[in-house]
Amino acid sequence: MRRHFALLPIAALVMIPAACRDQPQGTVRAVVIGGEPKVRDPYLGPVAPEDAVLLQNVAQGLVRFDAGGNVIGGLAERWNVSNDGLSYIFRLASAEWPDGKKINAQQVARLLKRQLSSRSRNSLKDSLGAVEDVVAMTDRVIEIRLLAPRPNLLSLLAQPELAILRDRDGTGPFTATPSDVAGRELRLSRRIPGGDDEAEPQQEEVLLAGASSADAVRAFADDKADLVLGGTFADLPLAQRAKLPRGTLRFDPASGLFGLVPARSGGAFDDPAVRRLLAQALDRPNYIGLLGVPGLAARATVLEPGLDGVPAPVAPAWFATPLGDRLAALRAQSDELFGTDKPVVRIALPEGPGSDLLFQEIGRDWGTIGLTIERAPNASNADFVLVDQVAPSASPAWFVRRFHCGVVAICDPQADELADAARQTPIAAQRYALLVQAAAKIDDAQLFIPIAAPIRWSLVSERIQGFAGNRYARHTLTDLAQQPGTN
Repeated sequence: MRRHFALLPIAALVMIPAACRDQPQGTVRAVVIGGEPKVRDPYLGPVAPEDAVLLQNVAQGLVRFDAGGNVIGGLAERWNVSNDGLSYIFRLASAEWPDGKKINAQQVARLLKRQLSSRSRNSLKDSLGAVEDVVAMTDRVIEIRLLAPRPNLLSLLAQPELAILRDRDGTGPFTATPSDVAGRELRLSRRIPGGDDEAEPQQEEVLLAGASSADAVRAFADDKADLVLGGTFADLPLAQRAKLPRGTLRFDPASGLFGLVPARSGGAFDDPAVRRLLAQALDRPNYIGLLGVPGLAARATVLEPGLDGVPAPVAPAWFATPLGDRLAALRAQSDELFGTDKPVVRIALPEGPGSDLLFQEIGRDWGTIGLTIERAPNASNADFVLVDQVAPSASPAWFVRRFHCGVVAICDPQADELADAARQTPIAAQRYALLVQAAAKIDDAQLFIPIAAPIRWSLVSERIQGFAGNRYARHTLTDLAQQPGTN
């Protein structure tokens, strides 16, 4: 059976209490915030967060993530990396397509190459630019050949965007069928082999539905959902205001980008001095304090601590000075740049109370230097748009190439040259040095106004033991009733 079922909102579950009481004991009820999750082919374009939750659970790649964000076997039962880091060889486990036909290496290699082809719109294609070829060596052995070493390759292959799909059919770990509750949910199920030859296989089931953030929080608060996934800064206040048991609101230590980027060129914000003024006029600690996210720190650089091969970035000198102490100089600079005719700044943000709070804080901060802030209805009418993205790996290249010419409205060709040279060099130390230089160019030109790390939250009931936050904010639905690492 094909696995591309639409899921109805959780509001339908709220209206039918029997849908909760009648579920088999042990079935977990999970809700993902967003639209109706569907299995979508990443070849066609970026995968929405709600679709990614479904995709990663019904269509594994060569490898996949466990609860803690560690890479484990998917279709591949094991793999080896050559000493020079240019060859990854995967041995496929014995597996079948939903129609019962055996999966072979030739099929998997062809499907992977399709995602990386020139016509593909896969959002991770640029991150896999070092892949030279994908070759089936035997019916069960695949080799991925690289032009230069990429220690982050496995984490990229574990992302939902690299799931192995054949005509939208995946290979697990779950299979998906409509549930018995009038088709309002999707029933995900998988067989877990017994611990020895005589043990009976176990059946794990999860009921998955899509919902608006408000309905998802309400369902969890009313004990009609055991797990809510996909929360962001935009809807965080909804979870914080709800009456929930202590410890159920969980945050991922997400890596990535959260800040403002110019939406168009040809205006006052083309001037790097103007963008630097706006960056310095933000009171990041105040905003972070209002959010109340444990461990969230303010940022002023495109790179973040903990990335592969590069030192922790050094914040600019002004960053350590409280906004109040530098405000007089910023006002004088604003008058020098704009005079008395100061521009209106239009910002496009997603809907939600968290976005309203961010808009309020930016308006207050930039208002202190004489600027007027307006909410743009969409990116095409905005001067700045919000970037809120989780990094798919710990590679600094992803952060730098996010601001490549052709991707953003205002760019630095010299930063692009450095990033492109980093991609071509086979020497790791040289690659990282070039990426640091490119990041410095981006920071100096203030092509990005960083605020903090991306915020990703979940609601986790006490019956869910196999949940763990991770830097990728990817959450498998397998083994939810077990402690991580116990299976």
